[in-house]
Amino acid sequence: MGLLENDIIKLRALEASDLDLLFSVENDPQFWEISNTLAPYSKQVLSQYLNNAHLDIFEVKQLRLVITQKKDDTVLGLIDLFDFNPHHKKAGIGILILKKFQQNSLGENALKVFVHYAFEHLDLHQLYANISLNNESSLHLFEKLNFSRVGIQKDWLKVKGAYKDVVLLQLINPDHS
Repeated sequence: MGLLENDIIKLRALEASDLDLLFSVENDPQFWEISNTLAPYSKQVLSQYLNNAHLDIFEVKQLRLVITQKKDDTVLGLIDLFDFNPHHKKAGIGILILKKFQQNSLGENALKVFVHYAFEHLDLHQLYANISLNNESSLHLFEKLNFSRVGIQKDWLKVKGAYKDVVLLQLINPDHS
């Protein structure tokens, strides 16, 4: 089995054919809260992003991969590593599973594979996630994979005129302890 897969899912690099996926995800206001987006992206801007998606993580400090179902390559969502800091060996992590594929352990499988990649291949010491306090399914997913709540960021996000608290979760690489 490869580095970026298990029996159920496979993570792959972004491809030009993913333009429509990115366009629909990045321009869906329900995801703007988690991505800190305030306005839609044009296909031209997203196409330029795809043209640069091959750049090395050490250069651009981020990595976005497509989550696919291993048996038939059905696209399930996206997973991101961001704020990559090679000196401190840490990065933020985020995951988005398309609505019709949620609640069936695909996100858990993708997150397990990606955490393993980050710790074993990138030699990271820690990963962190910022999740809205009311996003119970995401909190449950990360905590199921041993991410610990280490703090609450009060009034961290302004959404539709109201402020939301965000939970900071952290996972330390057990091989670095």
